[in-house]
Amino acid sequence: MRIFLVRHGESLGNISDQAYRQFGDHNVPLTQWGYRQALEAGRVIASYLEGLPATELRKQSIWYSPYLRTRQSKDALLEALPNALIEDVREDYLLREQDFGLFTEIYDHAEQKRKFPEEFEKWARLRNNSGKFYARPPDGESRADVAQRVRLFLQTVMHDAKNGKNNVIIVGHGVTNRAFEMNFLHHSVDWFERSDNPGNADVTLIEGTLEEGYTSVLLHKAADRVAGQTELREAYGSELTVTPKAEP
Repeated sequence: MRIFLVRHGESLGNISDQAYRQFGDHNVPLTQWGYRQALEAGRVIASYLEGLPATELRKQSIWYSPYLRTRQSKDALLEALPNALIEDVREDYLLREQDFGLFTEIYDHAEQKRKFPEEFEKWARLRNNSGKFYARPPDGESRADVAQRVRLFLQTVMHDAKNGKNNVIIVGHGVTNRAFEMNFLHHSVDWFERSDNPGNADVTLIEGTLEEGYTSVLLHKAADRVAGQTELREAYGSELTVTPKAEP
């Protein structure tokens, strides 16, 4: 069995928190740079598959989160992968991004504390007392909540595998992809707490057999921006940009 975990490419939200206010988390698009990142991830997967022995080459089932940035990343993968290697392409809402509740559009802790002081203090106490994995942002999901719903999605993947669909590409988000790897490889909560989210358009490969066990490896580390690099910051497919924050 082979599972490729692909995080979406760079989005407008990755270069400016203002994008979440302007578009809503579910509708934040890739940047032009992010689409190119996802294209390259697709080429890496295609090259890997084409290098396998003919007896091991199988068609891929592609699953993706319904958020715009993951749908666009999926489109980039499909552009790079040969049609002959694609079995089917399906969306699953269980792969969506972690819900940060009141903090969805506010990623700066100082601003969270200023706008929602009581809720922020309660969340901070939960993080200190229970750990980041279990603490829910106000009206949102904890990482444990995300891991639970990803485990439900894993049941679908394993059901498909019993019917011969055991080669999978999953296009998701940082926390959801990490939660999938945790569940599939039976990693501990401590592993999750110590590990980092994959970078934009990074590809993690999980492979092995039930009898011999499974391993994971970072198959592809995408090229990130360097300091001062400003090109290709527009939204993919349009001239949209993030509206600058109004001065108070």
